[in-house]
Amino acid sequence: MAERRRKPVRLPRRVPGSRIHAELAAGIGMRILDGTYAPGSLLPKEAEWSRIFAASRTAVREAIKTLHGKGLLVSRPKVGSRVEPRERWNLLDRDVMAWHCAAMDRRLFLASLQEVRRILEPGAAMLAARRRTPEQLAALEAALEAMKTASGEVAMVEADVRFHLALLAAANNDLLAPFGIIIEQALANMFDYTTRHNHRPERTLPLHAGVVSAIARQSPEEAQRAMSLLLDDTDEILQSAAPAAVTGP
Repeated sequence: MAERRRKPVRLPRRVPGSRIHAELAAGIGMRILDGTYAPGSLLPKEAEWSRIFAASRTAVREAIKTLHGKGLLVSRPKVGSRVEPRERWNLLDRDVMAWHCAAMDRRLFLASLQEVRRILEPGAAMLAARRRTPEQLAALEAALEAMKTASGEVAMVEADVRFHLALLAAANNDLLAPFGIIIEQALANMFDYTTRHNHRPERTLPLHAGVVSAIARQSPEEAQRAMSLLLDDTDEILQSAAPAAVTGP
């Protein structure tokens, strides 16, 4: 399916050391994730992508290779690049996760992320209460302190993300910890929304403090309950928002 002809896309200004093909991969990847190119559809040829992005065919070729590696595309001689079925996409790849976050309807994205958090974080809190080291507890406490002293929404979101990454790390599970790195940007998106739309911000810090307190006392069941209460509060924020606000900026 050929993309509708339009003016060449102006790529974001590159920072020193960035690679043009990575930016092209993001541009094409987001078109796949947002459904512009559905699974099974053929992508435009290299020359067309070069025109769309005002980039060299060599850069386009490297971008396509990147998308192959992320499970989004498969190429066949004399056929071209075809979008793979969704179940083959590597949604746990950090780049794909970021494109997914940007392309997906925000209400659906936040709901999906909250489901993942429900699966991971109460159990992680239990493990952290059993296994955390003094250094890992200190990292949790430092993140909580950063939330208390944050000046502005950006600092608050950054500290909140630190808190939840520290929680996953404190579980000391080699397979669990990488999920924090993978969903870091997704968590930032979630906390950016909940921070701006929280009508009861006075509850935020005590709920986080409850998680830290239970982990400090090495009480797994209390840590699980405290984390579940924190997630309940997030659910309330999401559910109280008007649909237009959830899909808005």
